[in-house]
Amino acid sequence: MKKTIYNPALKETIVFNKTSIETDGAYSELEISLEPGGGNPMHYHKAYSELFTAVDGELGLELKGGKKVMLKPGESYLVKMGENHRFFNQNDQRITFTNKVVPGSTGLENTLRILCGLAEDGLYTKANIPSNIYHMGICAVMSDMRLTGIAGLVTTPLVKILARLGRKKGLEADLVRKYCI
Repeated sequence: MKKTIYNPALKETIVFNKTSIETDGAYSELEISLEPGGGNPMHYHKAYSELFTAVDGELGLELKGGKKVMLKPGESYLVKMGENHRFFNQNDQRITFTNKVVPGSTGLENTLRILCGLAEDGLYTKANIPSNIYHMGICAVMSDMRLTGIAGLVTTPLVKILARLGRKKGLEADLVRKYCI
C-alpha cells in the first residue's frame, strides 16, 4: 500500500505518517502538502475530530458562518466531530500541514487513496469530483464526509442510496482492490 499519494484535482500530496491500523484505531496521522489554490469543500464528520497543525506556510481553515482561521507553522486548531470546516491554501506557495484524525479512520484513509487514484486515472469531472456517481457516494459514506447547508440536506440521503447501490454492484470492493491494496 502506498504511503504517499497525490490528487491532481485537489492539488494535494498526502503522506500517511500513521494509519488507523498502525495505532490500533486510536488515530490516523496524515501530512498534507497543498499547492496554491488547493483545498476541499465545506463539510463535517460525525465519526471523528481533526487536529490541523501548520508545518510550513500558512494553512487556512474556514469554519461555520464563514469564520476563517489562519494557522502559522507550529499552530494547531481542533475541529470537533460535527463541526463544519474546510482547509485551503490562499498563498502563492505550497504549504504543508498535519492532520490528526481521532479516532483513526481506515475509511477516510481508503477514501483518500481511492479519490487520488480516480483523479490520476482521469475519472473526475471538471468540478473536481468523481465522474461516476456511485464512486462519489461510496467515497462520501466511507469517509463520513457530509456536505453542509442545503447542499448537505439534499445530497446526504442521495449519497447513502448511491453508496448502497454501488456496494451491491461490487464497486466498493473493486475500488478498494484497485487503489487501496
